[in-house]
Amino acid sequence: MELIASLIVVPVVAALLLLVIKNDRARDVIAIAFAALIAVLSIAFAVVFMGSGPVDYRVTPNLESLLSFASLVIDLVVAAFIVCYAVRYKRPLALGLAIVQILFALWIELFALRTKPLFSGSDLTTAVHVDALGVIMVLVIGIVGSGICVYALGYMKDFQAHELHENPQAKDRRPWFFALMFAFLSAMYIIVLADNMTWMYTAWEVTTLCSFLLIGFTKTEEAINNAFRQIVMNMLGGIAFQVAIIVLAAFHVPLMFTSFIQLGTSQPYLVLLSTVLLAFAGMTKAAQMPFHTWLLGAMVAPTPTSALLHSSTMVKAGVFLLVKLSPVFAVSLVPSVMVMLVGGLTFLFCSLLAISQSNAKRVLAYSTIANLGLITACAGVGTPEAVWAAILLIIFHAVAKSLLFLCVGTAEHHIGSRNIEDMDLLFERMPRLARFMMLGIMCMFVAPFGMLIAKWATLVSFVETGNVALIILLAFGSAATFMFWAKWLGKLSGIAGEPQNVELSVHKSEWVALLLMAGLVCVTCVLLPVMSSGLVVPYIQTAFNYGGQDISDGNLWIAAICAALVILMLFAGLGRSSKQKKVDVYLAGASVDNSARTFRGSMSQPVEATSRNMYLDGIFGEAKIASVSSAICTLVMVAGIALGLAWLVIVFMNLL
Repeated sequence: MELIASLIVVPVVAALLLLVIKNDRARDVIAIAFAALIAVLSIAFAVVFMGSGPVDYRVTPNLESLLSFASLVIDLVVAAFIVCYAVRYKRPLALGLAIVQILFALWIELFALRTKPLFSGSDLTTAVHVDALGVIMVLVIGIVGSGICVYALGYMKDFQAHELHENPQAKDRRPWFFALMFAFLSAMYIIVLADNMTWMYTAWEVTTLCSFLLIGFTKTEEAINNAFRQIVMNMLGGIAFQVAIIVLAAFHVPLMFTSFIQLGTSQPYLVLLSTVLLAFAGMTKAAQMPFHTWLLGAMVAPTPTSALLHSSTMVKAGVFLLVKLSPVFAVSLVPSVMVMLVGGLTFLFCSLLAISQSNAKRVLAYSTIANLGLITACAGVGTPEAVWAAILLIIFHAVAKSLLFLCVGTAEHHIGSRNIEDMDLLFERMPRLARFMMLGIMCMFVAPFGMLIAKWATLVSFVETGNVALIILLAFGSAATFMFWAKWLGKLSGIAGEPQNVELSVHKSEWVALLLMAGLVCVTCVLLPVMSSGLVVPYIQTAFNYGGQDISDGNLWIAAICAALVILMLFAGLGRSSKQKKVDVYLAGASVDNSARTFRGSMSQPVEATSRNMYLDGIFGEAKIASVSSAICTLVMVAGIALGLAWLVIVFMNLL
């Protein structure tokens, strides 16, 4: 229990220290030291609990009351922050939702928590529940999340220099930025380890507030608008979470997540509405359509924020909740269908929308939402094989996307653009970074890397359960995925715009983080069979009491060996100086200016030799797809909640 407490407390201490430290060197030392400590604690946690099976830590009623009161205080402080910002920026919708959350929080404390559960005779309450999925999430948060914090040290120095160049009077708000980053990690640890649903909800809302403040960090009009879009959408999910708790308390269900899952699998009709509401909360946090726009809006934030939101925190909280609910989805039709359809449709539509994007961060954003949709669909299917695939998708998405976001952030600072079309011949301009970027892209869609193996497992699970609609969505969505990743991958070795090396000024902290993320991609791909048998399968067998992976160990080892060979070839020769003679570009004898790559065309007019990807905006543009797809997913969610409410009325009438 001391180790778990350390995981939660250490990031809070780091946040408080970084909030008051103004000196760059002192900030670097403290941030790196605490990031390393968090990573070490996370690894130690995995070593202690890996293979031990589910472990519960309980507290006495008196301590539970104290912690619940602290949870209420945090809820009210979070809501007060939102109220203040809503009043300051005149946002009535955010203000109204914050007031509703305050009222529900007080109701839960004063009434819901006073209801004695009928389904538990114990005088003790589970405070923490540790299982194999919790171990996986702790490793993702502790290693990937802390690595992003280290990367931010160098990135934010360049960011602050740019701010001062634009406005010499600009304040240095980096202490606030780093405090929020580390506070984010602490809240995520609580989400994945707390068994008490009210404590989990508190941490859930802390991540919402931190995300709001990080997205609005630059305080531009666009940033403020996007921050409020995020908080409004996620507060809707937060209110759904609160209502789910209130409904459970009304039916005298213990507010422990493990007890809820046990009751949901044995008597799903009693928790139908609460399951639907919790699924809705998970899908808002995971930015599923129609709530995907908040994650797209997060792109205005500094790159470390984007990486943190998309890889190890925030959105992973949503899919974590959905995966935890998967045993209930397996026996409860309404929430299962709702989650499967929303996830599958989001995967297809966002994959298509990514085709029309040339902004690298928007490609990553749409790809993130699409992959979260696939994870959501797997959780909704609820079979052991589908959940096995979902957990692998979570792992590989976390490491690959964190690497890609950090690569794009560094490239943007050194080539002056985040547009894919400006990444011509990045192999010469930024040779190490280009290889890291290509590694991340290949991990996302190329065989034999991890994401494709997980998609293969997803397809197998869909076929075995006869979900024809999901098979079709997966097939077309995967085709779109191949198209937008292949375009980017090809552009990295396209025509050179400025072949000189421009990565010599990259900060050491950025290289450390990039090397860490690249190493994680390599390790997870090469050790896929070990990771499956040691972490993923034990959770599946615990959650479902049977089942496991639907791809043989032999095939996993073949994929791992092939991935290792591809990685070796990708990085072979890196750092060696080329002695080859460089010559001008040959333009078929019709050259006008070789340095500018212009030649004389068929009409004797100067033409620039360029290559540009097709984005098919007229077919896959946001104006064509976004509104229709959002409307379809909205209808599915509304139908699911309506059916849940109707079932609650039926159950209530029967009780009367």
